[in-house]
This record gives sequence, structure tokens and C-alpha cells, in this order.
Amino acid sequence: MASKKASNKRQRGAQKSCSNVFSMFEQSQIQEFKEAFGCIDQDRDGVIKKQDLRETYGQLGKLNVKDEELDEMLNEGKGPINFTVFLTLFGEKLNGTDPEDTILAAFKLFDPNGTGFVNKDEFKRLLMNQADKFTAEEVDQAFALAPIDPTGNIDYKSLCYIITHGDEKEES
Repeated sequence: MASKKASNKRQRGAQKSCSNVFSMFEQSQIQEFKEAFGCIDQDRDGVIKKQDLRETYGQLGKLNVKDEELDEMLNEGKGPINFTVFLTLFGEKLNGTDPEDTILAAFKLFDPNGTGFVNKDEFKRLLMNQADKFTAEEVDQAFALAPIDPTGNIDYKSLCYIITHGDEKEES
């Protein structure tokens, strides 16, 4: 009898954590995740499966995706990936992001004059040569989001906002 109580308690805890995932995001973010989920769920059955991922990669031009890679992605869901699980996975990933003020404080170390900007080339050099070294491709991915002015300076306050809240540019 005790084990049945423990099992019920675990199930309620799991249900509670899934239902709270919707409170982690703003309604506009949830709508964007629904659109992304719909793009990945190729057969529109409400569950992302290996074939859905394979077809999505195919549409993006990556045709030779290994089964192991797809299985690894699907195993993150620990079961069928419906929209709630999909949202939970993103919540877990985004939850690991440092708070905006922590990221800002880190950037301020590279901005002794307090201008709100860091030089792109110098920052790239640091990213590729210090601590957890970035590859050139990783730097390019990071800079794709970064607001960089014509003189090659990164507006790190805006970048910190994008990192913690997402890019809120409206698509026309």
C-alpha cells in the first residue's frame, strides 16, 4: 500500500511540473513554440517522431542525419514528445540561462569605460582563445544574434536581453 501511495505522489509531481511549464512563458512565446512544434510535426499527429525529425532536417537541407542522433533527441523527452513535453524541454534548456544581470556583469568586465559596447574583433579573439574556447562557427552563430554597429562594436546590453528573453523583432 505504501508503494502505491509513493507512486501516486510521484505521478502528481510529474503532472504538476508539466502543467507549470505554461506559466514559464508568455503567451506570445507559447504561440511561437506551437508554430515551431507544428513545423516539426510533419504528419500532424500531435507527436514528434523520428520520421518527423528526419523530414524536418531534409527540408533544411541536411539529408544524411544518423539514426543515433535522432534517437538521442527523442530520448530527451523520456517518452512521446507531444506539445507539453516539447515546451517542457525548451523550459529546461532556457532555465539554465544565467539571469540578465549576471550576463551583463560579465560583459562589463570587457567594457572598462562603461560605454555599453565591446569590440567585436577583440571579443571574438577572447572567445576563441580563453577558457571554453569557441570555434569560428560557434562565434559566427553567436554573432548572428548580436546587435553590431557599423564600427564593429557589439551592443552587449541588447545582446543580454536577447539571450535571456529571445529576439522580439517582429517579422513582417
